[in-house]
Amino acid sequence: MLRSPRPAEEAHSRSGAAVTAEGLGVRGPRGWAFRDISVAAEPGALIAITGPSGSGRTCLLLALTGRMRVAAGHAEVGGHRLPRQMTAVRRSTGLGPVPGVTDLEPALTVAEHLRERALLTRRFGGSLRGLFRPRSARAAESRARIEDALQRAGLDVDALPKGARTAVRDLERLEVLRLSVALALIGAPRLLAVDDTDLKLSPADRAHAWSMLRGIAEGGTTVLAVCSEPPPDAVVLSTSTHDRPRTDDPAHAREEREEQKEREEAGDAPASGPATQRPAPAACASEAASAPRGADGAGGQRDVENDEQGNEQGDGRHDAREHEGGAFDAIAEAGRA
Repeated sequence: MLRSPRPAEEAHSRSGAAVTAEGLGVRGPRGWAFRDISVAAEPGALIAITGPSGSGRTCLLLALTGRMRVAAGHAEVGGHRLPRQMTAVRRSTGLGPVPGVTDLEPALTVAEHLRERALLTRRFGGSLRGLFRPRSARAAESRARIEDALQRAGLDVDALPKGARTAVRDLERLEVLRLSVALALIGAPRLLAVDDTDLKLSPADRAHAWSMLRGIAEGGTTVLAVCSEPPPDAVVLSTSTHDRPRTDDPAHAREEREEQKEREEAGDAPASGPATQRPAPAACASEAASAPRGADGAGGQRDVENDEQGNEQGDGRHDAREHEGGAFDAIAEAGRA
């Protein structure tokens, strides 16, 4: 009779998930959370998602783990294509700390979190035959899974103030990160996703955090981490608006006109047109010709140039606000789903 692999054997036998994407985008009720993201990463890679706050970093992380539906482009994670095989991608990926999605309960202890996750993994992540194994065998497997996950996450439970009975509220920021990663690793995912990796960490703790994630990646599990400063050996994905298509791109302009038409039909946009619409070159030229000139004959032209610069800055701020709103709306919509 074939026996099921033990957690340690399973960790060595399962390979990481390759991640590829082309033109990936997620759109919320108020616009694009991110768009035109492309990447190709091998199994066991350390992938860093960077970009300013509100630029869609968390949305990209949730989309690549099958927890947020993409609106443009396509991706493939571990041989499963998005968005068609979102369920299969969710089963093969694990979420570490993601604010608003996998928050820990401050009042519960470390042991309670670990025991709960092991029970959920055994109930919903294992085979049906495993539920009918003797209780002692199931308990031994759960302990082995927990020990393996803690070792890979680098969390020494005995070194905590009250050991396994330490409440989450009493943990340091790095310890909370390690615990969240360990909880995700109990399910033996092929891809581990971590949000806000280096948030509120000292330089020393940040180095420890990246060392932990690098070790997990070297062990075969692909790591996808949102951060502000990526390590030099990571595959970097940027959601920065500077990497977006230019507004003079015909395809991009056509999409903008279609989006504006939809908003006008829905009554969500003013009749004067999109906020990002700029005067035509001919109009700018006529304004420059009719503008009053100064003593040097260039005063009117300088005024027109200043107006154009002001319009561009205002349009940039509008695009940033629309982009940030789209990201937050997309995360809220995923949470409701």
